[in-house]
Amino acid sequence: MTRAWYRPMTARRSDEEHRVATPLELLFDLSFVVAVASAATNLHHALTEDHIGHGITGYLTVFFAIWWAWLNFTWFASAYDTDDVPYRLTTLVQVAGVLVVAAGVPGAFDRADFTVITVGYVIMRLAMVVQWLRAARSDVERRACARRYALGITVVQIGWVARLWLPESLFWVGFLVLVVAELAVPAWAERVARTTWHPHHIAERYGLFTLIVLGESILAATNAIGSGLDAGHSSGALISLAAAGLVIVFSMWWLYFDHPAEGLRTSMRVSLTWGYGHYLVFASVAAVGAGLAVAVDHDLHVAHLPAVAAGMATTVPVAVFLLVVWYLQVYPRQRGPITWAFPAAAVLALLASFAPAPIHVVAVVLAALVAVTVVVERDTAHREVS
Repeated sequence: MTRAWYRPMTARRSDEEHRVATPLELLFDLSFVVAVASAATNLHHALTEDHIGHGITGYLTVFFAIWWAWLNFTWFASAYDTDDVPYRLTTLVQVAGVLVVAAGVPGAFDRADFTVITVGYVIMRLAMVVQWLRAARSDVERRACARRYALGITVVQIGWVARLWLPESLFWVGFLVLVVAELAVPAWAERVARTTWHPHHIAERYGLFTLIVLGESILAATNAIGSGLDAGHSSGALISLAAAGLVIVFSMWWLYFDHPAEGLRTSMRVSLTWGYGHYLVFASVAAVGAGLAVAVDHDLHVAHLPAVAAGMATTVPVAVFLLVVWYLQVYPRQRGPITWAFPAAAVLALLASFAPAPIHVVAVVLAALVAVTVVVERDTAHREVS
């Protein structure tokens, strides 16, 4: 089939049948693997050196840039994917921007230098401005909405560049103001006309990115355990950590995909809450791999942080994951006493950090806790069906 050089960027139907992720979207997602891996690796190193505050804040700020650029393209593509040559080329420019962001992650962690990350981020976002201007030209019905997106994104990018010249004392003020501005653009733009994103396509795209960050967690933990074994350290503790890590990641996969998103087009509040809430889902899943790597370092006596903090490097992201998945995908559809299994498991996960036991034992307890949550949740679902 001959590829169209140009198609008018008209809106796709929100009820289009057989709408699935395209090869270009999959390539776009895979380009984020490098950035996510770099963020998680630097979080692991910061926590191991007991730079807890620095590591967490650096991770959350870097991950916002990664997540927000991914989110914006995902929702836009769901409504306006023409798959012509200009669309493909503009998307590939965004992929290049992702790689620039990944290259800037170490500098952001080590020296709080966000220059490279900002450059990569602006490349991705200005490419989105081009896409929105194309949509404004062709989609008359939603022209005002597309123009608002283009204007809002442009103004905020000017703000990100200007923030590089702010004094260090105003770093967080500038960052938080610009984050709020970024989050406000979609709500402001969609007030005049809602774009026709496809709910099932969006749910699939989010699921695919969840798989990517789950894979990153497995890779991070595997590399850490492999390094320990190669160095000739005790295999018993490392094998326990490896088994516990697999159970935790498998259980997180089970809990997330057992509750597919529904009713995303019910209202703007519902769609924004679900879409924005996944920042914590993605960030927590990726952080689990870093936490397991910290646990390995602590068992090998190369970490410089206390045992409780080492345990919390895994228990905190697991608890956040349980709470957010419960709030976004379980609680809206399933009420009753059993739905509180998720928050209860999150609380117990945090308490496990304080157990007077070796870190690999804490990891095993955490794995058992998350696995029990899966069993309880599945048993409840089976009873409801019966």
